[in-house]
Amino acid sequence: MKAMLLAAGRGERMRPLTDHTPKPLLRVAGQTLIGRHIEALARAGFRELVVNHAHLGAQLLAVLRDGSDYGVQIEYSAEPPGALETGGGIFHALPLLGKSPFLVVNADIWTDFDFASLPRQPESLAHLVLVDNPGHHPTGDFALEDGRVHENGPESMTFSGIGVYRPALFAGSPEGAFPLAPLLRRAMATGQVSGERYTGPWFDIGTPERLAAVNRWVRGQRAEATRSIERPAG
Repeated sequence: MKAMLLAAGRGERMRPLTDHTPKPLLRVAGQTLIGRHIEALARAGFRELVVNHAHLGAQLLAVLRDGSDYGVQIEYSAEPPGALETGGGIFHALPLLGKSPFLVVNADIWTDFDFASLPRQPESLAHLVLVDNPGHHPTGDFALEDGRVHENGPESMTFSGIGVYRPALFAGSPEGAFPLAPLLRRAMATGQVSGERYTGPWFDIGTPERLAAVNRWVRGQRAEATRSIERPAG
């Protein structure tokens, strides 16, 4: 299975940090967001990756190169200035992704999710990973009931930015910029979206304040782990 990292966004809410650095190259605990994802994907057995880019894309190519430093092979999907939104970006990259199901990960999240746990051949058109609603998105996106994702339901959850898709989800889509959510809702209406709930660490790095908060959280986790190792037994 191939994996795609969405890295083309301008990151307007992250300005001024993204005026000179693409958001996927921002760092948490000294490591770039996209670099951490690539390492996690490699550990999970993914070897063929696609990275889309637009804003300051040359920096991504200069840092990631062909992926060999990470033990993977990276192909790039260049997008026009302004990018193509999530749906348009994936659709534009389909020639690189092939005819089999593929994984897509938002490059601007931080998580410990195990990509190896995802279905390689989902029974539906899409399989989404949902998380509990963070404080900045209390209304959520979709509902999860008995392993199926619905547009509405008794408990709304947030789409994590991690999903497995079949190319058929994008059948009939036009070239150009368009969002992913309408395609998912159309598939949900016919019961064609499965899903799972992830309760581990997950952060949407959408603003400088959230980036700083994740850095504090990671440093705190590491400090606690160090104290646990150094703490005398008994």
